Amino acid sequence: MKSIVLLGSTGSIGTNTLRIVERFPRRFRVAGLAAGRNLGLLVRQAKTFRPRSVSVEREADALEVRRALSGLKIEVLAGAQGAEAVAARADSDIVVSAITGVHGLRPTLAAVRAGKTVALANKESMVVAGPLLRKEAARSGAVFIPVDSEHSGVFQCLAKESRDAVRKVILTASGGPFWRTPLAELKNKTPEEALRHPRWKMGRKVTIDSATLMNKGLELIEARWLFGLDPDELDVLIHPQSVVHALVEMRDGSVLAQLSVTDMRIPILYALSYPERGEAVLPSLDLARVGPLEFHPAEEKRFPLLGLARRALAAGGSWPVALNAANEVAVRAFLEGRIRFGDIAGLVGRTLDGHSRTDCRAIVDILEADREARIRAFEKLKLTQR
Repeated sequence: MKSIVLLGSTGSIGTNTLRIVERFPRRFRVAGLAAGRNLGLLVRQAKTFRPRSVSVEREADALEVRRALSGLKIEVLAGAQGAEAVAARADSDIVVSAITGVHGLRPTLAAVRAGKTVALANKESMVVAGPLLRKEAARSGAVFIPVDSEHSGVFQCLAKESRDAVRKVILTASGGPFWRTPLAELKNKTPEEALRHPRWKMGRKVTIDSATLMNKGLELIEARWLFGLDPDELDVLIHPQSVVHALVEMRDGSVLAQLSVTDMRIPILYALSYPERGEAVLPSLDLARVGPLEFHPAEEKRFPLLGLARRALAAGGSWPVALNAANEVAVRAFLEGRIRFGDIAGLVGRTLDGHSRTDCRAIVDILEADREARIRAFEKLKLTQR
């Protein structure tokens, strides 16, 4: 039986992970949970799965959770240190890193330093700290198993392949809700429209990133560090059916692909079960019913944030940190109705224009670059709102 720590237990990845644990009670158990401020759901999860420890963002919330779990032998922690302690639990076999945004970096790093197998769904950690995480993993023996459907697909395609045999890795993108929207209409799309993803059910932030294709830009940077690829070995194709999750072009001209139905439980189950394969939790993929599969270039005219992500990928250093920070500020402003959909890329671009590249050798360098980029993004946001 594998013992699991789940970081971000109340989010989409977290709740789907617990559905799998519940489906296979003899294969998986929960050792720890970390969540944000959805205390009601966290308490219900803790009562159902009986972890040995849980963590919340604030100490005041920890007091409330302790009262709700009184009588149960569950340690309740709080803050960044609490999440890091849960992530590094000695009795866990695998840590699912699913906290959204840069907030997931510290607990992910704690799990890596503890030598854990990390099922990585928090792409931002690898985006902003890829070199650091790889360095720490080499020292501790930690292993990364990607949970993003695209990176899981790449991982599966490369399972028995030599790195030298790979010519290019291609990530697919659904194109989001505005794939066929006339360009002139994009700028005034509302948060409600942007949140209507045609294929996936995800959290609000990643759904907006899918509409702008920033999620694919971040995934390019993540793939660079997960698989040790050069920027020119990475590409993106629009694939509206979301059946083919990744393509790997080999040196001999062969192209490998990973296909599955559109549901995050498949890559989650693969990550939890690796190196074995678990029993299917969903019906098999029926290609005859799916029909034609389309692939289109990802044009930067429609998706300017993808171009900015490629720019950050090529620049390296603190550029991916600044990109991610500016995007988080812009997406939040859009969801709050403070800027238009068409303003997101402009805000991120203006933030990057003022960014001076630095090396990020330690977490303090990463967090400082993140802080400076956020300050600059908020300054640009004020100008945008005038």
